[in-house]
Amino acid sequence: MFVVSTFIVSLAQVVDIALELYMWVVIARAVISWVNPDPYNPIVRFLCQLTDPVLDRLHRVVPLVIGGIDLSPIVLILVIQFLRNFLVTTMMHLARSLA
Repeated sequence: MFVVSTFIVSLAQVVDIALELYMWVVIARAVISWVNPDPYNPIVRFLCQLTDPVLDRLHRVVPLVIGGIDLSPIVLILVIQFLRNFLVTTMMHLARSLA
């Protein structure tokens, strides 16, 4: 059971890092959207390719444009933080119970 416990702890850490990196990508995308970015810039295209599928799905579920300001990145960051707190903590507790 030690190996399974260690695997779950490692997986929880990878999930935590991946969610944190994605949160920073969403923040960078939101900051770039404040200016008029060049759509042919490789960095802008990369950020849009990573975030647009999730943000578009979020727009379909709940339209979050209030007064011309798109609040969907804030909601997405809150969802990411919830997942980090809930999912990673649950995985860590599961690993401790298996050890």
